[in-house]
Amino acid sequence: MSTKTDVIEARMTKKAPFTVEVDGYSPVPGETIPRRNVLSPGKLLISPDEENISTLYDLVRHSAKKFGDNKAVASRKLIKKHHETKKIKKMINGKLEEVEKSWTYFEMSRYSFMSYKEYETLVLQIGAGLRNLGLTVGDRVHMFAATSAHWLSMAHGTMSQSMAIVTAYDTLGEEGLRTSLMATKAKAIYLEPHLIKTFINTLKDAKDIQYLIYNTDAEHEIDEADLETLRKSHDHLIVLSYEELRKTGATNPVSPIPPKREDLACIMYTSGTGGSPKGVLLTHANVVAAVAGANSTVGDYMGLGDSCLTYLPLAHIFEFVFENTCIFWGMTMGYGSIRTLSQTNCRNCKGDIEEFQPSMLVGIPAVWEQIKKGIIAKVEGGSAVAKKVFWGAYAMKRFLMAHNLPGSSILDAIVFNKIKAATGGRLRLTMNGAAHVARETQMFISLTIAPLIPGYGMTETAAMGALCSPGSWTPDSHGDLPATVEIKLVDFPDAGYHVTNKPRPQGEIWIRGPSVMGGYYQDEVQTKEALTPDGWLKTGDIGEWVENGHLKVIDRKKNLVKTLNGEYIALEKLESIYRSATIVANLCVYASTTETNPIVIIVPAEIALLKLASTLGVEGHGIEDLVYDPNIQTEVLKQVQAVGLKAGLSNLEIVVGVILSEEEWTPVNGLVTPTNKLNRRGLVEMFKDDIDQAYKNSK
Repeated sequence: MSTKTDVIEARMTKKAPFTVEVDGYSPVPGETIPRRNVLSPGKLLISPDEENISTLYDLVRHSAKKFGDNKAVASRKLIKKHHETKKIKKMINGKLEEVEKSWTYFEMSRYSFMSYKEYETLVLQIGAGLRNLGLTVGDRVHMFAATSAHWLSMAHGTMSQSMAIVTAYDTLGEEGLRTSLMATKAKAIYLEPHLIKTFINTLKDAKDIQYLIYNTDAEHEIDEADLETLRKSHDHLIVLSYEELRKTGATNPVSPIPPKREDLACIMYTSGTGGSPKGVLLTHANVVAAVAGANSTVGDYMGLGDSCLTYLPLAHIFEFVFENTCIFWGMTMGYGSIRTLSQTNCRNCKGDIEEFQPSMLVGIPAVWEQIKKGIIAKVEGGSAVAKKVFWGAYAMKRFLMAHNLPGSSILDAIVFNKIKAATGGRLRLTMNGAAHVARETQMFISLTIAPLIPGYGMTETAAMGALCSPGSWTPDSHGDLPATVEIKLVDFPDAGYHVTNKPRPQGEIWIRGPSVMGGYYQDEVQTKEALTPDGWLKTGDIGEWVENGHLKVIDRKKNLVKTLNGEYIALEKLESIYRSATIVANLCVYASTTETNPIVIIVPAEIALLKLASTLGVEGHGIEDLVYDPNIQTEVLKQVQAVGLKAGLSNLEIVVGVILSEEEWTPVNGLVTPTNKLNRRGLVEMFKDDIDQAYKNSK
């Protein structure tokens, strides 16, 4: 049983205001007075437990002492990969040809668990192992691997000896890896076995690397040929597995060297949506303050007995902070993969969600859209009676929640618990990060599965910006301010955002507090551009204060495009609206400065695309050939335009052209970042000719 509230509903149960203006500030023209969480107006939190926790090392030791034999982390192993090959139709050089395509399916074991005491022992063994290799205080360990319990324990083990980690997404290319290795002078690297080839090519420049530790808890097995090549070409390297490192530490224990609050914990590279990734310097104080912030808004609802399925990249600040927060709460973290989350890509086993049965799930917009569309596809594939019952129950529950009326539990028991079973049946709370989720999608997930609360933050703020408390749930803003930051809005007159705007003050979001970074690694110029002398971080995001004190992020300065008629178009705002179209799996809105309206590039949802083709009488096999059919393109444009009109977009915001992509956008092909944010530059470059043609067709 959870020690916290058992049932969380998608309704606002707390009374506003949720933030207040800070006392002692004089009004400044063009700025709002800074606001803080209403629960901590006089002091910004620096720790979730100031007496016991000043560093991430303290956090691990404190939780081991407090939660002892309770389950801390859980993992499952790959038993076998199943490969299937099918023939599909694909457009090649303008001709439709039949080609073979391979699919990989995963057979996974059940979860095995490790207690908090055992996890602490593991962390100390890893730290001792690193010391036995020769690493010492101040050295850096580069993390180039997928999310797993091994990743987290490597990070905590490194920190137990007053060393710092350097994070890189496991999809980072050779050049990015070379740059981060050389700049940070990391002495050791922890990586996935299949990434050794990428790593080898960086070694002629990355002279500081002396140790390579490869993961033994991965879906990829070590290639002995790669290891042999590595040893022959770079015989100065010491190469060992994670398990060998652990055993070295276990048989040769050394005392930890606890870090100090002000010590560097992490150099975390941003995902690079706005150019080259920047190394953000985060101290233990920054990350511990972020844990305090997350706890200040969600801590009343989650705790011992709860569990979270973790699969997002630990190289992303949102996931890194949240996993450390779970440790503070005494939750159990079960590690999964985006490839094995659902039953779809599994064979002879359940997907991670059904197998682990989490009570909390953290995701990104692409995950929630996929879940929503999967549910709707099953509903629409049922009988007329079943469809009527589902949508009737959905409308009724929405009404009950909006008017704070009882009765939703009856609808859950009759209708929605069957849907919840597909996510393990225990979900009490879900959380969105990385990018804005569409309002209708947030509403749908919240009513059919569990309340979905939004978050907003940056690597530079250790993920702190806004995080909606479940008690102030709303689909209309990003929510409360964590009690570790204060925020003010500053005029951005170029696009008409002023703090004097009615009915809501609007402007660029500036954030200050103990979780905010000290600067960018070896980059004084960008540090001075981002941080004011008195510690305010200029985020580049545009926000507004909602009447109840919530913060709502409405735009981003870099994603505002001034079109031919001199009006600004907010790309992210339009994407959050158009993304709710059933046909969309992913999309990118593009607006030319020489045109009046935007167009949209869409990766279609294959099930919806096949259904549309059947309705139109278009023959085809799948995405690869159907996306080129002009009848389908015309109908998709109509559907997307209808979504925009229904949402109340102005004529200038309605797309006038559509491009359908046959290729999924992944971090591997570089069309999205590792956190699934759009690589706009790469997408525009790839679809340049199609964009030109779409605008011509619109005329």
